[in-house]
Amino acid sequence: MNGYGKQQTDTTVLVVDDVAASRYAMGAVLRRAGHRVVPVASGREALVELDVRLRSGTLPDVALVDVGLPDMSGFELCRRVKARPPMAALPVVHFSAASVAPGDRCRGLDAGGEAYLTVPADPQEIQAVVRAALRGASRGAGAETLVHRLTLLSEAIVTVQAARCPEELAGAAAEGAARLTGTPAVVFVAGPDGELYRGTSRDLGVLGLPGADAEEAVARLLPRFADGRSGVQSVIVPAPLWPAGFFRPGVRDDARLVLTLTQGQRSPVCVATPARPAHRTDPAHDGLLARLAQAVALAAEPLLMYQVERHVALTLQHSFLPRPDSLPELPGVDLVVRYVPASHDTEIGGDFYAALRTGAGVLTAVGDVVGHSLDAATVMVEIRHALRAYCVEDGDPAVLAGRLDRMLQHYHPDVTATVCLALVAPDSGRLRIANAGHIPPLVLRGAGGAEYVDVAGPLLGLGLDRPDPTEMVLRPADRLLMVTDGLIETRGTDLGTSLRHLRTAAADAPPGLDALCDLLLDCFGHDREDDIAMLALGLG
Repeated sequence: MNGYGKQQTDTTVLVVDDVAASRYAMGAVLRRAGHRVVPVASGREALVELDVRLRSGTLPDVALVDVGLPDMSGFELCRRVKARPPMAALPVVHFSAASVAPGDRCRGLDAGGEAYLTVPADPQEIQAVVRAALRGASRGAGAETLVHRLTLLSEAIVTVQAARCPEELAGAAAEGAARLTGTPAVVFVAGPDGELYRGTSRDLGVLGLPGADAEEAVARLLPRFADGRSGVQSVIVPAPLWPAGFFRPGVRDDARLVLTLTQGQRSPVCVATPARPAHRTDPAHDGLLARLAQAVALAAEPLLMYQVERHVALTLQHSFLPRPDSLPELPGVDLVVRYVPASHDTEIGGDFYAALRTGAGVLTAVGDVVGHSLDAATVMVEIRHALRAYCVEDGDPAVLAGRLDRMLQHYHPDVTATVCLALVAPDSGRLRIANAGHIPPLVLRGAGGAEYVDVAGPLLGLGLDRPDPTEMVLRPADRLLMVTDGLIETRGTDLGTSLRHLRTAAADAPPGLDALCDLLLDCFGHDREDDIAMLALGLG
């Protein structure tokens, strides 16, 4: 195109020149090229104009600035513009009607200008310089935008990788997707057993979001779109297929889905954003969402595996622990048991209890396998079965502690456990107690007061010598309390302090085994980080 052709553009050019004729001539050339022109006569007037346009969001796309302005040089105006971050990206082209030395051109470039024109200039040269300045600004803005998007992606991935459960993972991913696209976002992570974990960006909140029926519809859709294929896919799901209300309450929107599979080609991860025209994403967004979806898939795999392991461990743990209301009949002894699992987000523990009839009396045990995992729950089951088998032959607590110690050394050399064993003869109240690294039992006397039994010993699994058991007599009005540390152990609090608090609370408990257990759970059993096992015994 020659200098006199006209092509409409969306470009606005600020022309700063104190000579009215020069402003008119420069503006005419630019208008013929299709640009909008904003003429001003001084540096101060230019700064005021830029301030007004900055507030209204209509900054010009390029500025042509005369070097010899009456109130400040064009170089000074350029420096002031570039010093303000919201305006720093505005490309500035200096011009002068006077012959200038190379040093003056250098001053313009050093001030932040993009080019230097000597006027009068050929219209084609003016237009070419403006186009070049715009291209440079576009490349710079594109690079800044890309850096910003990559920063948002990195921050989202870091948050995703720190998630502690699938629900938290989906929520972090949805928030990251919303920041990347500037739109609402919903993320679904499908578990191996068909469960669907949903996370929504904060701008959606929780009000008005669709419920279980809509989630079931999504759960049916995801395998259909994933279809067992590897890699990342991007699909547009039309509103008739996508449930209403995920992006706007009660409204059906087309949805753009970015899907990927977790490792092993199993559970799909879906990042969903609205695909209505106002929220169409560009290819760069799709690429960033694909990277985010891949990061979510990688982070989901161990979390989902842990969910499965936790379910197996809980099932194992609870199926092998007798229910408190199904304890065996133990003549001459009253027994109450409480077992309180930790919160849903807490790891599996190895807490256990047992009450067994032996030839020498009633054997009770409370213990804990060190560690939190499926392995700990499995070893707990083995200890309980070994204890049941061993006590048929000999119910003495010291003998049993030694045999359990050797069993762990032989079959699980890397595992340790704590246990407290108490054998009571119902007819005489004679107590024989052996302890292996566990909290000692607490005896509540009928006449008042509570004291821990002086009994100690090394953990099971260490192969160390064991002290003789402690013997004492339990009177008809006395109560024996055995607990695991989940009842009282609190981060940042000394265990000795917690034990004193437990003794004080127990001493003030009303009569009865149920009343004792209920009071202690009410005092100490809220929001615990470990399972709680509690066994209270009295002579019947």
